[in-house]
Amino acid sequence: MSDIPFGFNRPGEPGDENEPGSQDPFGAGNMQDFAAMLHQFADMLSNQSGGGGGPLNWDLAKDIARHQIAEKGDPSILDAQRRAVVEALRLADLWLDEVTTLPAGIRNPQAWSRSEWIEQTLPVWTKVCDPMAARMAESMGSAMPEEMQAMAGPLLGMVQQMGGAMVGGQAGQALGALALEVVGSSDIGLPLAPAGVGALLPSGVKAFGEGLEVDEDEVRLYLALREAAHQRLFEHVPWLRPQLLRAVEDYASGITVDLSKIEDAVSGIDLNNPEALQQALGGELSLTPEETPQQKAALVRLETMLALVEGWVDTVVNAAAKDRLPSSVKLAEAVRRRRATGGPAERTFATLVGLELRPRRLREAATLWTSLGEARGNDGRDDIWAHPDLMPTHEDLDDPIGFVEGKSADFDITDFTGPKDDKDDKPDDEA
Repeated sequence: MSDIPFGFNRPGEPGDENEPGSQDPFGAGNMQDFAAMLHQFADMLSNQSGGGGGPLNWDLAKDIARHQIAEKGDPSILDAQRRAVVEALRLADLWLDEVTTLPAGIRNPQAWSRSEWIEQTLPVWTKVCDPMAARMAESMGSAMPEEMQAMAGPLLGMVQQMGGAMVGGQAGQALGALALEVVGSSDIGLPLAPAGVGALLPSGVKAFGEGLEVDEDEVRLYLALREAAHQRLFEHVPWLRPQLLRAVEDYASGITVDLSKIEDAVSGIDLNNPEALQQALGGELSLTPEETPQQKAALVRLETMLALVEGWVDTVVNAAAKDRLPSSVKLAEAVRRRRATGGPAERTFATLVGLELRPRRLREAATLWTSLGEARGNDGRDDIWAHPDLMPTHEDLDDPIGFVEGKSADFDITDFTGPKDDKDDKPDDEA
């Protein structure tokens, strides 16, 4: 990324003090006025939502997302829609039982409205986005000159509160836009739903099928297969959920923040007008990664895991659907087009954590899982999920067939899980 977007820059990059508009808005002559302005702006923030005490104002984010959804319409779920979704998810699990050894992961099938999607997924978004919000808040304080920091004292907390409100506003806009497009809880490949829950959004299912000339029941069943397949992984691969979320957090925590754009906005406003400050700080933030070795490693790790998840889901869903859903090929192609054009996942992650999220190695991952199934059967393919050390690496995706014929053929699953029948052979009081 060579262009430096709003609010973020490479650390240590000098500015040109002679350029017009480059005067320091925190200069000595403005310090007292700026301190008074911070007090006024803090009062404005306190009159908004409470924020929940974290680095990102999630109350504000949720309010903005809900308002955005309300403008587009978010009808309540009808009983008939709820029954149709629950039946589709249950039938999907029956079909998947024939093509994977991982057990069903949905204990509580649900139909969600768009507002319910926000409520139910917010705890995971909090984990994903708070590291970036913390960096934003920290940088807003540290970017002030030392003299200003000394004078501000407790006002630094207000500056950081501004950062939380700014990121909260943007997070709300992003989540509201995403809620208008998702079809279930697993569109972006992350475990957003509570454990044991699988969900579809009737509004999203209907929108997905528009223009495909496929019966809505068939669309719902295909998307239910994808949701149910994701939940099998998230529920029965215990290391997957924490590793996926940790990779996102590691990447987000490496974001660097430069406030040059914010300084430009502040320098042109009336310091006695806190509403003008709020408007100046309300522009869209763009995030730039540090591109350190640690962050590059986190990105590779995340992209590889997402590709492996989506590749496995594609493999088992297509196997389950091919003889049952006449339009399964057309529906699979619709999913691929959605990814290729940069769907809601990519836009939301670019907004929230500075990451253009796309499972770039998806084709290779699907080839690997399909080849593993052909060579070792469903048992051998799914046994790979037993331990993270067994999983294909970024390099393995360069040569999927080599992984199938070489590395994966050499392992003994009992080296990682113990003999499969040990527990069953013991009396109940010894197991």
